[in-house]
Amino acid sequence: MGEPLGLLQVTVIRGKKLAIRDFKSSDPYVIVKLGNESAKTKVINNCLNPVWDEELSFTLKDPAAVLALEVFDKDRFKSDDKMGHATLSLQPLISVARLRHVVRVSSGETTLRKVVPDSDNCVSRESTISCIDGEVVQSVWLKLCAVESGEIELKIKLIDPPGTKE
Repeated sequence: MGEPLGLLQVTVIRGKKLAIRDFKSSDPYVIVKLGNESAKTKVINNCLNPVWDEELSFTLKDPAAVLALEVFDKDRFKSDDKMGHATLSLQPLISVARLRHVVRVSSGETTLRKVVPDSDNCVSRESTISCIDGEVVQSVWLKLCAVESGEIELKIKLIDPPGTKE
């Protein structure tokens, strides 16, 4: 777990059917964690289907890494309410990044792997991991756990560390 495996760019695109935590709506934001790093999106006021479209960056060091996210409702006078959480194993993304170097995919768009929902992940529908012009990208919807409803859409891009040869 020493040398970085790459830069992980996580774009929190949007939420869908998030839980109501205030009177008729919520003021959601997302905290994304990778290892001991974390980053937070802005708060979207009065919205159950927010669009953040915010890019958060992390240094990927662990090949067994799991991306974790928590959704909260921002409250002014009391502690923020939990609106669910989700996890995503990055192992499939990392294995595709390694495969890309072996098969030398570098231009155009090629789907290299599909990730299907199962009991070991929070994926809510089939997700694809593609190589787009030399970059490994996964588009995924995650179902929030420990809450009555809600999904979060992410786009995850793994960028090789500087000095890596194609």
